[in-house]
Amino acid sequence: MKQLEQFNAKEVDMFQKISSHEQVIFCNDPSTNLQAIIAIHNTTLGPALGGTRMYPYTDVSKALEDVLRLSEGMTAKCAASDVDFGGGKAVIIGDPQKDKSPAMFRSFGQFVNSLNGRFYTGTDMGTTMDDFVHASKETNFINGIPEEFGGSGDTSIPTAQGMIYALKATCQFLYRNDDLSGKRYAIQGLGKVGTRIAEHLLQLGTELYVTDINEKRIDDIKEKAKVAGASVIAVDSRDIYTVDADIFVPCAMGGILNERTIPQLNVKAVVGSANNQLASKLDAERLREREIMYAPDFIVNAGGLIQVADELYGSNKERVLVKTKSIYNSVLDIYKQARLENITTIEAANKKCQRQLQEQHKRNNFYVRNQRPKWDFKR
Repeated sequence: MKQLEQFNAKEVDMFQKISSHEQVIFCNDPSTNLQAIIAIHNTTLGPALGGTRMYPYTDVSKALEDVLRLSEGMTAKCAASDVDFGGGKAVIIGDPQKDKSPAMFRSFGQFVNSLNGRFYTGTDMGTTMDDFVHASKETNFINGIPEEFGGSGDTSIPTAQGMIYALKATCQFLYRNDDLSGKRYAIQGLGKVGTRIAEHLLQLGTELYVTDINEKRIDDIKEKAKVAGASVIAVDSRDIYTVDADIFVPCAMGGILNERTIPQLNVKAVVGSANNQLASKLDAERLREREIMYAPDFIVNAGGLIQVADELYGSNKERVLVKTKSIYNSVLDIYKQARLENITTIEAANKKCQRQLQEQHKRNNFYVRNQRPKWDFKR
């Protein structure tokens, strides 16, 4: 009896963990070594949309925790970006350097297809567009594939462009002028997005402090700085938090804004493309107490989401860049609302997302016989 009670307690705990989600699917295919979890958080705005991450999680509970957190974040990102999709995410348990195979992704594609359009997915950390070329042989509910296969290609382009708009909005709020030149920026991470941002800022003659675990990336940006006649100063990864700059631009890992790093910051604002920058909810308040403006990452880095969502209606790069401009007004509105109500920017952003969900909930439950244009996309 005691064993049964312990088992029931574990079962209740599992259902409590997923209680805020509509659906959680465990995908298991021993023949291809596929172990995956798909989490659909909320489909009020439309079918769930979110990438698939591959990571060597040490146990299933950690994978579940990650996919639940990421899928909930996608609901907020979709609402803030005004796309007609809900929040979802998937994780594959395994080392992306060792455990991948075409068969694994074809198997994963079959699981996605079994949801019959409730979930659209593509690349995320540890997966590539080529992986989803294999998955797309088994399902049409895939996005973010290469242009030669009918996709929209590299999402780092609109993500970086959205970042530039967010930086401009921040300068407008802080200095009453959205000119990015004449400022100092501390960039953490020179991946695809971080490098594009750095290159844009160098063309404006700005002063950059940069850090990256890859020395070649630092050398490359230094060479580009010489050509542009601009200044780049490389610093140690631990020192990027302490440099005297106007704006801190985190473009690498999440969880970097915490009780240890926030007191070290010597900037007026944080505007970065990294996902989940705040280690906890308390960190938004810590930033506010220090009068450091924080641009919520799920709004700032939405350019990639806008592109993959747009791809489902037929790839159009010009249309994506026009839609990405909305990030400027979104960030500016959140700053103003946060100051007006004396709340954190995260609270202001969440209020904006909740209003969007509530408004669309009624519209999306209004019966019409024919399918509406906003959901006339690839199936």
